[in-house]
This record gives sequence, C-alpha cells and structure tokens, in this order.
Amino acid sequence: MRDRKLLLGVLPGVLFAVNVLARLINRFALEGEPAAVDRLSFGMFAVLAVILALVSFVMGRRYPLAQWSPYVGAGVLIALAATVLIGPFVSGGGPFADGVDAFFVQIAFYLGFTAAGAIFGYLVLITLGKDYRSESLRRLAEAKLSKPRRVVRR
Repeated sequence: MRDRKLLLGVLPGVLFAVNVLARLINRFALEGEPAAVDRLSFGMFAVLAVILALVSFVMGRRYPLAQWSPYVGAGVLIALAATVLIGPFVSGGGPFADGVDAFFVQIAFYLGFTAAGAIFGYLVLITLGKDYRSESLRRLAEAKLSKPRRVVRR
C-alpha cells in the first residue's frame, strides 16, 4: 500500500517537472520557432508516455490492475491540472493565453499520450507473462504439480 501512495505523491511531481523543463527550454532556447516548439512538445508527450509505460510495467508486476490503476489515474489527473493551470505561467503566459481551443487540445494530447503509454506498458507486461495474474497462476500450477498424486483404492 505504501508504494501506491508514494506513487500518488511522486508521479504528478515527475510528470509536472517534465512539462516545466520543456516549457523552460521553449522559453529560453527556442524563442518561438514554430517547428522546433512543435517537436519539443511532441517530445515532451513522448517522454510522458514512456514514464507511464514504465510505471504501469513496474506496478503491474507487483499488484493487480484494480489496486494500482486508480492511483496512477489520480496522479495523471493531478499532473494534468498542474500542467494546464500552473505550467503556462512558467513560459510567461496564462492558461487561456492561446485560446480555449489550445487549452482543450493540450488536455486531449496529455490524456491521450499518458493513456497510450500506460496501456502499452501493461500490454508489454502481459505479453511477457510477467503480470500479477500470470505470475499467480504460474505459482498455483507449480504448487499443484509439486504435490504427489493421490492413490485411489477401489
């Protein structure tokens, strides 16, 4: 249980830090070059997807999906709120400085990339047969096979 609560505290911070780093690079290094800004933002979303893939891979090995997924989902939602409401102030603007449509597009990209990363990480885990359920079924099969066969008299 401690790992999952720690996940809820650390995951939003890491996701928000990636966003802040991308915004600082955009503000000071790129200085508004549209093509570079687009590449940087898609790179940031790709990093977020990789982080969520790793988190779901690690947590999927230790706990059943129903136990860790609410914590990861809540962590992503907290990071999303911080990213769209606090993050724009880092780059010298406001949440709605680029318009309402840009605000909702950012939310859609954020949720899409993080969900895709988490799903991909969990599917890789299932494919490898290392998820919590597969491991518990493997242990059950080993326990059944390790017991000697009962002789039945007729």
